[in-house]
Amino acid sequence: MMCGVAVSGKTTFSQQLEKEGFVRLSIDEEIWATNGRYGIDFPIERIEEYKKDAEIKLRNHFIKLIHDKQQVVIDFSFWDPVRRDQYKQLIEKSGGRCKLIYLKVHPDDLREWLKIRNKRFDANAFPITEEILTSYLNGFEVSKDEVEIVIEN
Repeated sequence: MMCGVAVSGKTTFSQQLEKEGFVRLSIDEEIWATNGRYGIDFPIERIEEYKKDAEIKLRNHFIKLIHDKQQVVIDFSFWDPVRRDQYKQLIEKSGGRCKLIYLKVHPDDLREWLKIRNKRFDANAFPITEEILTSYLNGFEVSKDEVEIVIEN
């Protein structure tokens, strides 16, 4: 399970794991494939609905992959300890083992990376304003007790 604020490098890291044979699941890419680009192909007000739909679809696929003994990387932010715990329980209940990989990045670096990312046009580059980033930083919760791997950039 990837854990980190938006723009922290979760997708880049998980794409490396994908090259090593992991199956990568991404809510952002599922939304893009199903609905198009955030704020362009669908109204911004629908994003929460689309996130829920994408997560349900990916969760069902995820359970099947665990049963099939596939290595999976979940490219979500997992900013909330309650959600992390729900997924950890789901993984263990389905017969898998869980590792939480936390990408710890200084907020100033996130802001610099965001300037570059906001110029891209792909599934993993929905626009994030300073206000949105600040809300992500303020809402992000990580517990050292949960984290098995910390990668600092």
